Amino acid sequence: MKAISFAGALTLATVAFAGDNAAPPLPLGLSPKLYELTVPKPPTPAQVALGEKLFNDKRLSADDSVSCATCHDPAKAFADGKAQAVGIKNQVGQRNSPTVLNALFLATQFWDGRAGTLEDQAKLPILNPIEMGMPSPEAVVTKVKAIPEYSAAFKQLNGRDVTYDDIAAAIAAFERTKLSGNARFDRFLAGDSKAFSAQEKRGWALFNGKGRCNSCHAGNAVSPLFSDQKFHNIGIAAHKQDFVQLASEAIRVVRAGDEQQIDRLALETKFSELGRFLVTRKENDIGSFKTPTLRNIGVTGPYMHDGSLTTLWDVMDHYNKGGIPNPYLDGGMQRLGLTEPEIDDLVAFMFALTSDDFQALEKKEFARQRGLKNKRPERDTDAAMGKKGNLGDLAPNPDIKNPADVGLYGPVVKAEK
Repeated sequence: MKAISFAGALTLATVAFAGDNAAPPLPLGLSPKLYELTVPKPPTPAQVALGEKLFNDKRLSADDSVSCATCHDPAKAFADGKAQAVGIKNQVGQRNSPTVLNALFLATQFWDGRAGTLEDQAKLPILNPIEMGMPSPEAVVTKVKAIPEYSAAFKQLNGRDVTYDDIAAAIAAFERTKLSGNARFDRFLAGDSKAFSAQEKRGWALFNGKGRCNSCHAGNAVSPLFSDQKFHNIGIAAHKQDFVQLASEAIRVVRAGDEQQIDRLALETKFSELGRFLVTRKENDIGSFKTPTLRNIGVTGPYMHDGSLTTLWDVMDHYNKGGIPNPYLDGGMQRLGLTEPEIDDLVAFMFALTSDDFQALEKKEFARQRGLKNKRPERDTDAAMGKKGNLGDLAPNPDIKNPADVGLYGPVVKAEK
Protein backbone atom coordinates (compact mmCIF):
# COMPACT_ATOMS: atom_id res chain seq x y z
CA MET A 1 0.00 0.00 0.00
CA LYS A 2 1.33 3.41 -0.90
CA ALA A 3 2.15 5.58 2.09
CA ILE A 4 -0.08 8.61 2.63
CA SER A 5 1.78 11.89 3.25
CA PHE A 6 1.05 14.00 6.32
CA ALA A 7 -0.63 16.65 4.17
CA GLY A 8 -2.74 13.97 2.55
CA ALA A 9 -3.65 12.42 5.87
CA LEU A 10 -4.55 15.84 7.27
CA THR A 11 -6.72 16.53 4.24
CA LEU A 12 -8.56 13.28 4.83
CA ALA A 13 -8.89 14.13 8.52
CA THR A 14 -10.17 17.58 7.68
CA VAL A 15 -12.76 16.19 5.32
CA ALA A 16 -13.81 13.47 7.72
CA PHE A 17 -13.73 15.40 10.98
CA ALA A 18 -14.00 19.14 10.34
CA GLY A 19 -16.46 20.48 12.85
CA ASP A 20 -16.32 17.25 14.87
CA ASN A 21 -15.80 18.61 18.35
CA ALA A 22 -16.94 15.55 20.25
CA ALA A 23 -15.41 15.06 23.69
CA PRO A 24 -13.03 12.09 23.81
CA PRO A 25 -13.53 9.11 26.13
CA LEU A 26 -12.01 10.05 29.48
CA PRO A 27 -9.73 7.75 31.45
CA LEU A 28 -10.96 6.54 34.82
CA GLY A 29 -10.37 9.20 37.45
CA LEU A 30 -10.98 12.29 35.32
CA SER A 31 -14.27 14.06 35.82
CA PRO A 32 -16.42 14.56 32.70
CA LYS A 33 -17.72 17.77 34.26
CA LEU A 34 -14.19 19.06 34.79
CA TYR A 35 -13.35 18.30 31.16
CA GLU A 36 -16.53 20.00 29.97
CA LEU A 37 -15.71 23.14 31.94
CA THR A 38 -12.08 23.14 30.83
CA VAL A 39 -12.62 22.32 27.18
CA PRO A 40 -16.08 23.57 26.17
CA LYS A 41 -15.18 23.04 22.51
CA PRO A 42 -12.88 20.03 22.09
CA PRO A 43 -10.34 20.26 19.26
CA THR A 44 -11.10 18.49 16.02
CA PRO A 45 -9.00 15.52 14.86
CA ALA A 46 -7.59 17.71 12.09
CA GLN A 47 -6.39 20.32 14.61
CA VAL A 48 -4.93 17.60 16.79
CA ALA A 49 -3.12 15.91 13.89
CA LEU A 50 -1.51 19.18 12.85
CA GLY A 51 -0.58 19.98 16.44
CA GLU A 52 0.99 16.56 16.98
CA LYS A 53 3.06 17.00 13.84
CA LEU A 54 4.34 20.37 15.07
CA PHE A 55 4.91 19.06 18.62
CA ASN A 56 7.31 16.44 17.27
CA ASP A 57 8.96 18.57 14.59
CA LYS A 58 12.53 19.69 15.31
CA ARG A 59 12.32 22.15 12.43
CA LEU A 60 10.57 24.54 14.81
CA SER A 61 13.96 25.14 16.46
CA ALA A 62 16.72 27.38 15.12
CA ASP A 63 19.09 24.52 14.23
CA ASP A 64 16.50 21.78 13.64
CA SER A 65 17.69 19.88 16.71
CA VAL A 66 14.95 20.37 19.32
CA SER A 67 11.19 19.85 19.29
CA CYS A 68 8.57 20.14 22.03
CA ALA A 69 8.86 16.35 22.38
CA THR A 70 12.57 16.65 23.20
CA CYS A 71 11.66 17.83 26.70
CA HIS A 72 8.19 16.26 26.75
CA ASP A 73 8.87 12.76 25.46
CA PRO A 74 5.71 10.63 25.09
CA ALA A 75 7.75 7.54 26.05
CA LYS A 76 8.69 9.21 29.34
CA ALA A 77 5.19 10.29 30.32
CA PHE A 78 5.74 13.58 28.46
CA ALA A 79 8.70 14.59 30.69
CA ASP A 80 12.38 13.99 29.87
CA GLY A 81 13.95 12.33 32.91
CA LYS A 82 16.55 15.11 33.19
CA ALA A 83 17.11 17.48 36.08
CA GLN A 84 16.85 20.54 33.83
CA ALA A 85 15.72 20.93 30.26
CA VAL A 86 18.38 20.79 27.54
CA GLY A 87 17.88 22.93 24.44
CA ILE A 88 19.73 23.75 21.27
CA LYS A 89 23.54 23.44 21.30
CA ASN A 90 23.13 21.37 24.49
CA GLN A 91 22.41 24.47 26.52
CA VAL A 92 20.96 23.64 29.94
CA GLY A 93 18.16 25.72 31.44
CA GLN A 94 17.37 26.39 35.08
CA ARG A 95 14.07 24.52 35.31
CA ASN A 96 12.86 20.93 35.21
CA SER A 97 10.49 19.93 32.38
CA PRO A 98 7.03 19.22 33.79
CA THR A 99 4.81 16.63 32.15
CA VAL A 100 2.30 17.74 29.53
CA LEU A 101 -0.18 15.10 30.73
CA ASN A 102 -3.33 16.77 32.12
CA ALA A 103 -1.73 20.21 31.59
CA LEU A 104 -5.00 21.29 29.98
CA PHE A 105 -6.58 21.34 33.46
CA LEU A 106 -3.98 23.68 34.97
CA ALA A 107 -5.01 27.25 35.70
CA THR A 108 -1.51 28.47 34.81
CA GLN A 109 1.44 26.98 32.94
CA PHE A 110 5.14 26.71 33.85
CA TRP A 111 6.52 26.34 37.39
CA ASP A 112 5.95 30.05 38.04
CA GLY A 113 2.61 30.33 36.24
CA ARG A 114 3.90 32.90 33.76
CA ALA A 115 1.57 31.64 31.01
CA GLY A 116 -2.18 31.54 31.45
CA THR A 117 -3.05 29.19 28.60
CA LEU A 118 -1.56 26.29 26.67
CA GLU A 119 -1.36 28.59 23.65
CA ASP A 120 0.73 31.15 25.54
CA GLN A 121 2.90 28.37 26.93
CA ALA A 122 3.54 26.89 23.48
CA LYS A 123 4.92 30.16 22.12
CA LEU A 124 7.65 30.86 24.69
CA PRO A 125 10.00 27.83 24.38
CA ILE A 126 10.20 28.27 20.60
CA LEU A 127 11.59 31.78 21.09
CA ASN A 128 13.76 31.16 24.14
CA PRO A 129 17.47 31.36 23.16
CA ILE A 130 18.48 28.25 25.08
CA GLU A 131 15.44 26.10 24.32
CA MET A 132 14.49 26.23 20.63
CA GLY A 133 16.24 29.49 19.82
CA MET A 134 14.09 31.01 17.08
CA PRO A 135 14.73 34.78 16.92
CA SER A 136 11.15 36.04 16.55
CA PRO A 137 7.55 34.99 15.86
CA GLU A 138 7.96 36.33 12.33
CA ALA A 139 10.99 34.06 11.75
CA VAL A 140 9.00 31.03 12.97
CA VAL A 141 6.13 31.84 10.61
CA THR A 142 8.51 32.33 7.68
CA LYS A 143 10.18 28.98 8.36
CA VAL A 144 6.93 27.05 8.79
CA LYS A 145 5.33 28.75 5.80
CA ALA A 146 8.24 27.59 3.62
CA ILE A 147 7.48 23.94 4.43
CA PRO A 148 4.89 23.00 1.79
CA GLU A 149 3.06 20.45 3.92
CA TYR A 150 2.48 23.01 6.69
CA SER A 151 1.59 25.82 4.32
CA ALA A 152 -1.08 23.63 2.75
CA ALA A 153 -2.28 22.24 6.05
CA PHE A 154 -2.81 25.63 7.72
CA LYS A 155 -4.66 26.96 4.67
CA GLN A 156 -6.81 23.85 4.69
CA LEU A 157 -7.54 24.16 8.39
CA ASN A 158 -7.95 27.90 8.88
CA GLY A 159 -8.52 29.23 5.38
CA ARG A 160 -5.49 31.56 5.58
CA ASP A 161 -1.73 31.67 5.66
CA VAL A 162 -0.11 30.44 8.86
CA THR A 163 0.34 32.83 11.78
CA TYR A 164 2.27 32.40 15.03
CA ASP A 165 -1.03 32.26 16.92
CA ASP A 166 -2.17 29.45 14.59
CA ILE A 167 1.00 27.44 15.30
CA ALA A 168 0.51 27.81 19.06
CA ALA A 169 -3.18 26.95 18.76
CA ALA A 170 -2.43 23.74 16.88
CA ILE A 171 0.16 22.62 19.45
CA ALA A 172 -2.27 23.46 22.26
CA ALA A 173 -5.01 21.46 20.53
CA PHE A 174 -2.76 18.39 20.57
CA GLU A 175 -1.82 18.96 24.21
CA ARG A 176 -5.50 19.13 25.14
CA THR A 177 -5.78 15.47 24.17
CA LYS A 178 -3.07 14.37 26.61
CA LEU A 179 -5.29 13.06 29.38
CA SER A 180 -4.09 10.71 32.08
CA GLY A 181 -5.96 8.62 34.65
CA ASN A 182 -6.44 4.85 34.90
CA ALA A 183 -4.10 4.47 37.84
CA ARG A 184 -4.39 1.94 40.67
CA PHE A 185 -5.56 4.86 42.79
CA ASP A 186 -8.49 5.44 40.43
CA ARG A 187 -9.60 1.83 40.61
CA PHE A 188 -9.25 1.89 44.41
CA LEU A 189 -11.33 5.06 44.62
CA ALA A 190 -13.92 3.48 42.32
CA GLY A 191 -14.41 0.67 44.82
CA ASP A 192 -11.85 -1.97 43.88
CA SER A 193 -10.32 -2.64 47.30
CA LYS A 194 -7.83 -5.04 45.75
CA ALA A 195 -6.35 -2.36 43.50
CA PHE A 196 -4.09 -1.23 46.36
CA SER A 197 -1.55 -3.33 48.21
CA ALA A 198 -1.52 -3.12 52.01
CA GLN A 199 1.50 -0.81 51.78
CA GLU A 200 -0.21 1.51 49.30
CA LYS A 201 -3.27 1.69 51.61
CA ARG A 202 -1.03 2.67 54.52
CA GLY A 203 0.60 5.25 52.27
CA TRP A 204 -2.80 6.70 51.31
CA ALA A 205 -3.70 7.03 55.01
CA LEU A 206 -0.38 8.73 55.77
CA PHE A 207 -0.81 10.99 52.73
CA ASN A 208 -4.04 12.32 54.22
CA GLY A 209 -2.86 12.23 57.82
CA LYS A 210 0.55 12.39 59.42
CA GLY A 211 2.31 13.18 56.13
CA ARG A 212 0.07 16.24 55.58
CA CYS A 213 0.59 15.83 51.83
CA ASN A 214 -3.04 16.57 51.10
CA SER A 215 -2.64 20.13 52.37
CA CYS A 216 -1.40 21.01 48.87
CA HIS A 217 -1.81 17.75 46.95
CA ALA A 218 -5.39 16.74 47.77
CA GLY A 219 -6.75 14.26 45.26
CA ASN A 220 -10.32 13.08 44.89
CA ALA A 221 -13.08 12.61 42.35
CA VAL A 222 -13.67 16.32 41.75
CA SER A 223 -10.03 17.38 42.12
CA PRO A 224 -8.11 14.66 40.30
CA LEU A 225 -4.78 16.43 39.76
CA PHE A 226 -3.35 16.16 43.29
CA SER A 227 -2.45 19.86 43.14
CA ASP A 228 -3.97 22.95 44.73
CA GLN A 229 -2.57 24.91 41.74
CA LYS A 230 -1.15 27.48 44.15
CA PHE A 231 2.43 28.66 44.66
CA HIS A 232 4.49 27.79 47.72
CA ASN A 233 7.99 28.39 49.03
CA ILE A 234 8.96 24.97 50.36
CA GLY A 235 12.63 25.82 50.74
CA ILE A 236 14.03 24.10 47.65
CA ALA A 237 15.61 27.22 46.17
CA ALA A 238 16.97 28.11 49.62
CA HIS A 239 19.56 25.39 49.08
CA LYS A 240 21.57 27.85 47.05
CA GLN A 241 20.23 31.41 47.20
CA ASP A 242 20.02 34.44 49.47
CA PHE A 243 16.43 35.37 48.65
CA VAL A 244 16.54 38.83 50.21
CA GLN A 245 19.57 39.92 48.21
CA LEU A 246 18.31 38.24 45.05
CA ALA A 247 14.86 39.84 45.25
CA SER A 248 16.42 43.24 45.84
CA GLU A 249 18.42 42.83 42.64
CA ALA A 250 15.48 41.44 40.67
CA ILE A 251 13.05 44.24 41.52
CA ARG A 252 15.35 46.60 39.61
CA VAL A 253 15.51 44.29 36.61
CA VAL A 254 12.04 42.81 36.10
CA ARG A 255 9.75 44.78 33.84
CA ALA A 256 6.09 44.33 34.75
CA GLY A 257 4.07 42.33 32.26
CA ASP A 258 6.97 41.44 29.96
CA GLU A 259 6.41 37.71 29.36
CA GLN A 260 9.46 37.20 27.19
CA GLN A 261 11.81 38.87 29.68
CA ILE A 262 10.40 36.78 32.52
CA ASP A 263 10.87 33.66 30.39
CA ARG A 264 14.55 34.46 29.86
CA LEU A 265 15.16 35.35 33.51
CA ALA A 266 13.46 32.12 34.56
CA LEU A 267 15.50 29.86 32.31
CA GLU A 268 18.84 31.60 31.93
CA THR A 269 19.71 33.47 35.13
CA LYS A 270 20.15 33.15 38.88
CA PHE A 271 16.82 34.95 39.24
CA SER A 272 15.12 31.69 38.28
CA GLU A 273 15.12 30.73 41.96
CA LEU A 274 12.76 33.59 42.78
CA GLY A 275 9.93 31.65 41.12
CA ARG A 276 6.51 33.28 41.15
CA PHE A 277 8.04 36.57 42.32
CA LEU A 278 9.31 37.17 38.76
CA VAL A 279 5.69 37.23 37.59
CA THR A 280 3.97 39.11 40.42
CA ARG A 281 6.87 41.07 42.01
CA LYS A 282 5.15 40.45 45.35
CA GLU A 283 7.45 39.76 48.27
CA ASN A 284 5.37 36.86 49.56
CA ASP A 285 5.90 35.05 46.24
CA ILE A 286 9.70 34.95 46.62
CA GLY A 287 10.95 31.42 46.08
CA SER A 288 7.41 30.12 45.43
CA PHE A 289 6.69 27.56 42.73
CA LYS A 290 3.49 25.91 41.59
CA THR A 291 2.34 22.74 43.31
CA PRO A 292 2.89 20.08 40.63
CA THR A 293 0.41 17.35 39.86
CA LEU A 294 1.25 14.03 41.48
CA ARG A 295 -0.30 11.93 38.74
CA ASN A 296 2.50 9.86 37.18
CA ILE A 297 4.91 11.40 39.69
CA GLY A 298 6.81 8.13 40.03
CA VAL A 299 7.83 8.21 36.36
CA THR A 300 8.37 11.96 35.85
CA GLY A 301 11.38 12.65 38.09
CA PRO A 302 13.80 14.20 38.95
CA TYR A 303 11.72 16.37 41.23
CA MET A 304 11.09 20.01 42.12
CA HIS A 305 11.39 23.07 39.88
CA ASP A 306 15.13 22.59 39.46
CA GLY A 307 15.18 18.80 39.36
CA SER A 308 17.44 18.83 42.42
CA LEU A 309 15.81 15.84 44.15
CA THR A 310 16.56 12.53 42.47
CA THR A 311 14.02 10.17 44.03
CA LEU A 312 10.71 10.28 45.84
CA TRP A 313 12.61 9.17 48.95
CA ASP A 314 14.62 12.41 48.63
CA VAL A 315 11.36 14.35 48.29
CA MET A 316 9.98 12.79 51.46
CA ASP A 317 13.24 13.47 53.32
CA HIS A 318 12.98 17.15 52.36
CA TYR A 319 9.43 17.42 53.70
CA ASN A 320 10.13 15.21 56.72
CA LYS A 321 12.66 17.69 58.12
CA GLY A 322 10.37 20.66 57.37
CA GLY A 323 12.17 21.94 54.27
CA ILE A 324 15.03 24.43 54.32
CA PRO A 325 14.44 27.45 56.61
CA ASN A 326 14.30 30.82 54.86
CA PRO A 327 12.45 34.09 55.48
CA TYR A 328 9.73 33.21 52.98
CA LEU A 329 9.14 29.55 53.85
CA ASP A 330 5.48 28.55 53.51
CA GLY A 331 3.75 28.46 56.88
CA GLY A 332 2.56 24.94 56.22
CA MET A 333 6.07 23.55 56.25
CA GLN A 334 6.91 21.71 59.48
CA ARG A 335 8.78 18.61 60.43
CA LEU A 336 6.69 15.48 59.98
CA GLY A 337 8.38 12.91 62.18
CA LEU A 338 7.88 10.13 59.65
CA THR A 339 9.65 6.84 60.28
CA GLU A 340 11.49 4.95 57.54
CA PRO A 341 8.65 2.41 57.07
CA GLU A 342 6.18 5.31 56.81
CA ILE A 343 8.32 6.98 54.13
CA ASP A 344 8.39 3.68 52.24
CA ASP A 345 4.58 3.52 52.46
CA LEU A 346 4.17 7.05 51.12
CA VAL A 347 6.52 6.41 48.21
CA ALA A 348 4.61 3.22 47.37
CA PHE A 349 1.35 5.19 47.35
CA MET A 350 2.76 7.84 45.03
CA PHE A 351 3.87 5.19 42.56
CA ALA A 352 0.26 3.93 42.62
CA LEU A 353 -0.71 7.21 40.92
CA THR A 354 0.94 5.98 37.70
CA SER A 355 -1.33 5.46 34.71
CA ASP A 356 -1.58 1.92 33.37
CA ASP A 357 -0.12 3.36 30.14
CA PHE A 358 3.26 3.56 31.88
CA GLN A 359 3.29 0.32 33.86
CA ALA A 360 6.60 -0.85 32.39
CA LEU A 361 8.21 2.53 33.03
CA GLU A 362 6.83 2.54 36.58
CA LYS A 363 8.34 -0.86 37.34
CA LYS A 364 11.72 0.23 35.96
CA GLU A 365 11.71 3.59 37.73
CA PHE A 366 10.60 2.15 41.08
CA ALA A 367 13.48 -0.34 40.96
CA ARG A 368 15.92 2.43 40.03
CA GLN A 369 14.81 4.75 42.80
CA ARG A 370 14.71 1.96 45.37
CA GLY A 371 18.31 1.16 44.38
CA LEU A 372 19.25 4.69 45.49
CA LYS A 373 17.36 4.42 48.77
CA ASN A 374 20.51 4.30 50.85
CA LYS A 375 21.96 7.40 49.19
CA ARG A 376 19.84 10.09 50.81
CA PRO A 377 21.45 13.55 50.78
CA GLU A 378 18.30 15.19 52.13
CA ARG A 379 17.77 12.78 55.02
CA ASP A 380 18.09 14.42 58.43
CA THR A 381 16.47 12.10 60.93
CA ASP A 382 17.27 14.23 63.96
CA ALA A 383 15.55 17.26 62.40
CA ALA A 384 12.61 15.11 61.30
CA MET A 385 12.18 13.72 64.81
CA GLY A 386 12.57 17.09 66.53
CA LYS A 387 15.91 16.31 68.16
CA LYS A 388 17.50 19.44 66.72
CA GLY A 389 16.49 22.73 65.16
CA ASN A 390 13.70 25.02 66.22
CA LEU A 391 11.54 25.41 63.11
CA GLY A 392 8.32 23.60 62.41
CA ASP A 393 8.17 21.65 65.65
CA LEU A 394 5.06 19.57 66.04
CA ALA A 395 2.33 20.40 68.49
CA PRO A 396 0.93 17.64 70.70
CA ASN A 397 -1.78 15.59 69.08
CA PRO A 398 -5.00 17.57 69.54
CA ASP A 399 -7.81 16.09 71.61
CA ILE A 400 -10.53 16.64 69.04
CA LYS A 401 -14.05 16.71 70.40
CA ASN A 402 -17.30 17.09 68.61
CA PRO A 403 -17.58 20.87 67.96
CA ALA A 404 -21.32 20.65 68.55
CA ASP A 405 -20.66 19.52 72.11
CA VAL A 406 -18.18 22.31 72.78
CA GLY A 407 -19.88 25.22 71.05
CA LEU A 408 -18.30 28.05 69.11
CA TYR A 409 -17.07 29.97 72.16
CA GLY A 410 -16.52 27.14 74.59
CA PRO A 411 -18.47 24.53 76.55
CA VAL A 412 -22.21 24.66 76.17
CA VAL A 413 -23.89 25.93 79.32
CA LYS A 414 -27.47 25.07 80.00
CA ALA A 415 -29.71 28.09 80.02
CA GLU A 416 -30.97 29.16 83.41
CA LYS A 417 -34.65 28.56 84.01
